[in-house]
Amino acid sequence: MEQVNIMDRITANPDVMVGKPTIRGMRITVEQLLKALANGITTDQLLEDYPELEKEDIRAVLLYASHLVDEERVYAVGSN
Repeated sequence: MEQVNIMDRITANPDVMVGKPTIRGMRITVEQLLKALANGITTDQLLEDYPELEKEDIRAVLLYASHLVDEERVYAVGSN
C-alpha cells in the first residue's frame, strides 16, 4: 500500500473526534481499531461490526501505526 493511499484513508480534522486520526473522515478512529485488534477482535469481525469499513482501511491503520513507531527514537540521558 502506497503512502498516498494511506493518507487518503487516514484523515485528521479538528471537527471530527477532536482531531484524532480517523478512517476516511468517519467517526471511527485509528486508536479505536488498534485497540480492538490488540484485544483479539479479528479483521473479519471489525468489517462485520462496521460495514462501512474496507479491508484496505485496516491495512492503512496498521501501516499508519508502523510509521509512527518507525519514527520513535530512544536516547540515553546521562547523569552527572
